[in-house]
Amino acid sequence: MFSSDESKPVTGQIDTYLSADRWVEGPLLGIETSCDETAAAVLDADGTVRSSVISSQHQVHERFGGVVPELASRAHIESIETIAASALERAGTAWRDICGVAVTQGPGLAGALIVGVSYAKALAYALRIPLVGVTHLEGHIASAWLQNPDFPSSAVVLVVSGGHTHLYKKTKAGPCQLLGCTRDDAAGEAFDKGAQMLGLGFPGGPALDKLAQSGDSKKIPFPKSSIRKAALEFSFSGLKTALLYKLQRMTLASVDRDRAHLAAGFQESIVSVLVDKAFEAVRQTGIGALAVVGGVSANSRLRMLLHEKARSEGIQLSIPSLQYCTDNAAMIASAGMQALRAGRRASLDTEACASLDEASMR
Repeated sequence: MFSSDESKPVTGQIDTYLSADRWVEGPLLGIETSCDETAAAVLDADGTVRSSVISSQHQVHERFGGVVPELASRAHIESIETIAASALERAGTAWRDICGVAVTQGPGLAGALIVGVSYAKALAYALRIPLVGVTHLEGHIASAWLQNPDFPSSAVVLVVSGGHTHLYKKTKAGPCQLLGCTRDDAAGEAFDKGAQMLGLGFPGGPALDKLAQSGDSKKIPFPKSSIRKAALEFSFSGLKTALLYKLQRMTLASVDRDRAHLAAGFQESIVSVLVDKAFEAVRQTGIGALAVVGGVSANSRLRMLLHEKARSEGIQLSIPSLQYCTDNAAMIASAGMQALRAGRRASLDTEACASLDEASMR
């Protein structure tokens, strides 16, 4: 893991070095293992990302059409030490220079989270540095400011991923306020299930996005959620059913011929609802800034519609670059830095929690 000459011997009570007065601002190591990416990143105290390394497990899960939790956990165990060491090497940072460790504590796959949390606790103990656990949602929200530190601290934030479709009101002081979320499926899940029905590869979201670019969304339109406009809630389960029924009524030849149009129409229904609800939240809160984060924010059609509407309405918009849309450790390090500055610490009996949700956010 690290050479003995770089380690710091531990003496006395193991929690002593975790007290608030012992943390010195400096390079922070972020660890992310909530699902099927093993990631580590080094973040400077000024917010500069010195390195961000991600090991994808797509090849492990591709033949199953989705993430297999047991296989994900094993892959994390096999790669986490190498990924963390690579992050430090790319950052030009020695283990002894790391001043803290931030790790995703939840939500996510239980076994996968345990690997990251256990590794982070071991590092904190061996290096005598503070440990902080953050939620995966905190990390995604922090990603909006990673490359755009001057973006307003008060903003509406849409977190849209495989497991979440949440709208928040974020202010400089106080916790994020949940404005609305999905009643059933998350947008990312709808993309993945839709791609599966269309016979596309894994992961489904990117594959559907790519195919939709060669289709016409008006050729085969799909219904949008019937939830009233002013409500800041989402629903995508009915859309999946609509795609299923449409495919059942089509011949195999017609599906092959119109697959791109089906993908485009299905995609348009999802992203148009996301854009409408996000800007409705902006209108209701009176906040002139919108951040859209999470894996689905990488969708090309969503990014296009968001930029167009933000320009037309004079709204400041922040969408992370593609490398920070999907799961990564730089966003976890950024959220961890904010948490440490706010006085948060985790003890060495901290446990992973697969069911952490917005109620756990600070």
